[in-house]
Amino acid sequence: MNDIFWPEGYVPGFADNFCSNEVIVAGLAAEDVWPLLSVPSAWPRYYANAANVRFYDQAGPALAEGARFYFETFGFPVESQCVEFVPPTEDKPGRVAWHGWAGDGDTRLDVHHAWLVENLDRGRVRILTQETQNGKPAQTLARTKPNPMINGHQDWLDGLVDAARKARA
Repeated sequence: MNDIFWPEGYVPGFADNFCSNEVIVAGLAAEDVWPLLSVPSAWPRYYANAANVRFYDQAGPALAEGARFYFETFGFPVESQCVEFVPPTEDKPGRVAWHGWAGDGDTRLDVHHAWLVENLDRGRVRILTQETQNGKPAQTLARTKPNPMINGHQDWLDGLVDAARKARA
């Protein structure tokens, strides 16, 4: 199976916080999942922790490498820029990642949030989402139990899978 590509400064183990969530489900393909993940305005329909999505510079509605966008999540207003966007093919995984940031000074939070969507044998799809974070808010999140990032991203994955199944039906 494939891995996330990490930029310098955001490699897991060297960042202030890291979370990883993954599902493998039968009966779906990367092509079922990709439209729901690659269009941020769809996120609030299946993930309650995403709101007020908008693009800058006439970009959108789908993500594209270099596109700037904004959304609110985990109580943070997040400015973002898509840094990787590769739609899935039958033999290559879909990859999407963005750098997001919020706050200033001691409240500054910088994240690299990446997704990998790949077809597996026997009609299965693997969806992996991982995020690293830097800054004092990330340090606080890393110590919080239960971990809000792990739980929130699992909700995102579960909602994404449910929405893809409903769209396919």
